[in-house]
Amino acid sequence: MIEAGQLVLVISPKGKRYMHALDPAKEIHTHDGRILMSEIAEAGFGGIVRSHLGHPYRVLKPTVYELIKGVKRQTQIMYPKEIGYVLLKLGIQPGCRVIETGTGSAGLTLALATYVGDTGKVYTYERREEFYKLAQKNLARVGLSHRVEQHLADIEETGFQQTGADALFLDVRVPQDCLRHIPPAVTPGATCGFLLPTCNQVSDLIRGLEQGPFTEIEALEILVRRYKCVPDRLRPEDRMVAHTGFLVFARCMENPEPFTRPAKIAVSETDPDLGPETGEGTDAQDAAHDPEATE
Repeated sequence: MIEAGQLVLVISPKGKRYMHALDPAKEIHTHDGRILMSEIAEAGFGGIVRSHLGHPYRVLKPTVYELIKGVKRQTQIMYPKEIGYVLLKLGIQPGCRVIETGTGSAGLTLALATYVGDTGKVYTYERREEFYKLAQKNLARVGLSHRVEQHLADIEETGFQQTGADALFLDVRVPQDCLRHIPPAVTPGATCGFLLPTCNQVSDLIRGLEQGPFTEIEALEILVRRYKCVPDRLRPEDRMVAHTGFLVFARCMENPEPFTRPAKIAVSETDPDLGPETGEGTDAQDAAHDPEATE
C-alpha cells in the first residue's frame, strides 16, 4: 500500500506521465479515462492500475531525476546532466549546509535538498518575487520545504546571511560582481560552482576568480547523446541535448606564495672551522672524526 501524501508517478501505455501526491479520495483524469487514487494505493509501486476504460497504467515511485523534470517552471531549469556533476563536485551529502543563488523554478534546489537530508540545509536566494513563490510551491509539492530556507533578496547588494557553509552555487547573470560576498559565507577551501550560458561570460568570471581568493579553477560543459534502443538497429538518436550551459568551479581559498629558493650563504676562507676549498679538513680535524685514530 502507498501511504497518503506520497508522490506517485503513473505512466500511460504511450509513455505520458502523471505525477501527483496520493489522496485516496481523489482521481486522476487522463485521455484514457479516470484513475482512482485509491486503486493506485492498492496497486503499490511497481504495480499496474487501469483507468475506468480499461487502459493499463504503470505505478512508480518518482526518482529525483523525474522530480526535477516534473517541476512547474517559469524559468529555464538546470538539466539533470549538469545537476549530477554539480552534486558530486560540490561534495553534497547528508548534513551539508549549501548556499544557492538564483532559485528560479527550484530544479537544482530540489536536488540539493534531497541529498543534504534532514540534518543538512539549503539556503537559496532569489531576487524576483514571482520565482520565489513558484519555487516555494514546487518544494512544498515534493515535501522538501523543511530542508530549504528561502530568501527574497539580491545578493549583489545584500550579500549572504550565512557563514561557514560547506559549498556554494551561483546561477546569476554577472557572478563576478558577487564574488566579494563568497569568502565570508563559506568555510576555507569550500568548492563554489557557477552556471553561465556563453563563452564571454565564462571569460569574465575567470578573470574575476583569478583576482580573488580562488584556486583550482575549472570550466567545462556536459553533452548527452542517447541511442535508439532497437537491438537490430542500434544507433544514436537524431537529436541530442548538447550545450545547455557552461559550468565553472573553484575552491575558495588564498593561493600560496610561490616557492623561492633561499640564497646561498657566502663562506669566508678564513673561517678556522672550515678546511680549504677542496673540502678536506686539517690533520687534527681528520683525526677527531676517525674512529680508529689513536693518541
